[in-house]
Amino acid sequence: MALPASCRLLLTQAVCIKRTVSEGARRVCVSSLSSCRTHTAHERLSVVCHLSPPSGSQGGRSSRFCRGALDTTEQNRTGNRGSVRFALWSAVAFSIFGSTDERTEAQKMEDEIILLLKKAKYSMMLGELDAANGFLHKAVRLAHQSHNNDAIIYTYSLMANLAFIQGQLDNAEKLFKAAMSFMLSGGTPQDDNAVIEMSLKLASIYATQNKNELAEHGFQFCTESLEAKIEKHKELPPDTVSAEEERKDTRLLLGLSLDSRARYLAASHRLAGACRDYRRALQICQEEQGESHPQTLVLMSDLATVLDLQGKHDEALAQVKKAVELGQAAGHPDQHVLLGNMAGILMHKGEFEESAKLYEEALTLAQAASDGEAVEQLEEGLKELNRRKEEQSKTTEDETPAKE
Repeated sequence: MALPASCRLLLTQAVCIKRTVSEGARRVCVSSLSSCRTHTAHERLSVVCHLSPPSGSQGGRSSRFCRGALDTTEQNRTGNRGSVRFALWSAVAFSIFGSTDERTEAQKMEDEIILLLKKAKYSMMLGELDAANGFLHKAVRLAHQSHNNDAIIYTYSLMANLAFIQGQLDNAEKLFKAAMSFMLSGGTPQDDNAVIEMSLKLASIYATQNKNELAEHGFQFCTESLEAKIEKHKELPPDTVSAEEERKDTRLLLGLSLDSRARYLAASHRLAGACRDYRRALQICQEEQGESHPQTLVLMSDLATVLDLQGKHDEALAQVKKAVELGQAAGHPDQHVLLGNMAGILMHKGEFEESAKLYEEALTLAQAASDGEAVEQLEEGLKELNRRKEEQSKTTEDETPAKE
C-alpha cells in the first residue's frame, strides 16, 4: 500500500502473532515428555512465521512460515475446546483409576507436569495468556524439582514463546537462552534444528531491540548452519523416511530464516539484500509446500512489496497479481492482505481507478474477517490514494491555463 515500508510490511503482524500462539498450543507434545522435543521446523512452518512482539520496531511483516489460528473463528475454538477437554479428562481419569502402587514418584510427578502443560495449552488456545503463564511456571517448578530435563527444556521453550508474543523481550531472551543451555549441556548438537530455531528467535529479538550486530550475527549463524546441514543431507540415503523428514524440516527452517532476515533487511532499507532472501525463501516454499500454499502466496506478496519499494513496479505487480489469483482459487485466509498490496502497487503505477476498486474489495473482506489492523492499514491506503488523486487533479488544472 502507499504507506512507509515499516507500515506496509507490518500489515498482518498481529495475525501472525495470534496464530503462532495457537499453533504452538495445538501441537504441544505433552503425552510423553521423555520423547518430546521442542518445536521442530516442520511444525513451525505449517503456514506465517516468525514470532514478533506487538510493539516491535523491526517493522517487518511476517511471511507466515507459522500460521495457526488462535481466534480466527469461534468454530475452531469450539472444536479445540472439545479435544482439549477430552485430553484433560483422560489425564485426570488416568490419575484416578491408574494403578498408583505400580507408578513411581517420578512418573506421578511427570503426570502432574503433563496436566499443567495441557491446561497451559488450553489457556493459550483461548487467548488467556496470563493463565497459561501461571500453569507454565508451576510446570517448570515441578520439572526442576524432579530433575526432568526434557520437561524443563520444553516448558522453558513455551514460556519463552509466550513472553515473546507478549512483548516481554528481555524475559523471552533469558528463557530462550536457558532452554538452549539445558539442551546443549544435555548433548544436543549446536546445529540441531531446535537449537537453530531458538537462535533465530533470539536474532529476531535483537533485531527488534535494534541490537544490529547481534541480530546479523544470529541470522548469519542460522542460515550458514542450515546450508551446511543441507549439504550433509545429500550424502544420506534418500529412501529413508527419517532422512526425508529431516531434509524437509531443515529446508523449511532455512526458508524461515531467510524470510526473517529479509524482513530485517527491508526494515533497514537494504532492499537488494531483502529481495535476494525473499526470492530464496519463496523458491524453498514453492518446492516444499507447493505453488498455492498460503505461505508461498504471502512470500510472493512480500517479495512484490520489496520490488515495489525498489521502484520495480511492473515486476512487483506481476508477483502480487499471481499471488492474488492463486489465493482466490485456493481460498487464502488473508486474501484481503494480498489485495491490499496489489492495490498499493497499482497506485504507485498511477492506475488509480483499479487501485480504488481493489482497496474497497480488500476493506470489505478485512471487515468481514474482523481484522482490525488490516482495516486500519487499508483505510490509510485509501486516504493516500485520495490524496494522490487530488494532487493529480490540481496539477492538471494548473497545467490547463498554461497551455491556453
